[in-house]
Amino acid sequence: MPTVMLRLSEGVSVVVPVYNGAEILPSLVSRLEPVLYALGAPGELILVNDASGDGSWELIRDMAGGKRWLRGIDLAANRGQQGALLCGIAAARFGVTVTMDDDLQHPPEEIPKLLARLGEGFDVVYGVPDAPHRGPWRSAAGAGGGWVILK
Repeated sequence: MPTVMLRLSEGVSVVVPVYNGAEILPSLVSRLEPVLYALGAPGELILVNDASGDGSWELIRDMAGGKRWLRGIDLAANRGQQGALLCGIAAARFGVTVTMDDDLQHPPEEIPKLLARLGEGFDVVYGVPDAPHRGPWRSAAGAGGGWVILK
């Protein structure tokens, strides 16, 4: 069995940095839940609150209380998207880690396509939108999102 398939069978961690995402988080979680269950492997969602000021942490804590597959991390100070991602990646329990933004610009339903590419022998896979929905500065700053990482 290829190494990638062994890692997938061990489980998949999805890491999402959250900054003032309280409005979109319920939708993100509800869309991710069936995707994780459909993978046929253990899965987890790690929401890393990057010192949001909109009640995101309280919402994460409440949602995680009813879902064993959802964990939250609350950063005491804002560390930026990359810092929050690194914190979540370090906390990931499984051999494959998927990262995505909290604003649903990375559709959760695309995760199986990313994971399928791992089976083709790639160590890292990332998605590129067909038509970016943001300006050039945001595109350059967010170019690292949507990665799949093997530990």
